[in-house]
Amino acid sequence: MNTLKAEKRSMDVKAKKLRREGYVTGNVFGREMKESVPVKIEKATVDRLLKTCHKGSQVMLDIEGEKMNVLVKDVEFNPLKGQVDEIDFQALVSNEKVHSVAEIVLVGHEKAAGGVLEQLLEEVQFKAYPSALVDKVEVDVSNMKVGDSIKVKDLILSSDKDVDVMTDPETTVVTLQYVHNNVPDDDEDEAAAETAE
Repeated sequence: MNTLKAEKRSMDVKAKKLRREGYVTGNVFGREMKESVPVKIEKATVDRLLKTCHKGSQVMLDIEGEKMNVLVKDVEFNPLKGQVDEIDFQALVSNEKVHSVAEIVLVGHEKAAGGVLEQLLEEVQFKAYPSALVDKVEVDVSNMKVGDSIKVKDLILSSDKDVDVMTDPETTVVTLQYVHNNVPDDDEDEAAAETAE
């Protein structure tokens, strides 16, 4: 499990100022906490973490020496600046189910022949105890034939007795569609490109 170092943040200092100084602001909340704890984390540390973790990942948060098992609950990305502004965490309690999301990752697509794979669902929502949390669900599409589809109820996660899947079980995750062969061949493409110039 990844460990993320954080510092308690004084609310006297505005978030904008902290971001200019190279920090990402955030909050830690949880059922057994009297109140949420505002934190600040070095931007470079958050960027490193988000290369391997994302929303729904479990991490060890080290707040000035106090370690907490937390879930990455929300990541607020600023597209204009190309950086994370805010990251929120939920402190986990071993006997309490938490809401989370798992990213759907397709595997074996190079073997799915004769059609075009269309992924219709990027993540699945669920509730689980901390011990059963996952941040990725792999979907093997290597045996799919044209016209086949995989639904949420077909995922390994749906058969896990420790997990309550919240996404509709009938939701389609991925389908293998027919290829429509009305694509012009290269010669026609080049001729069209030349006339367009």
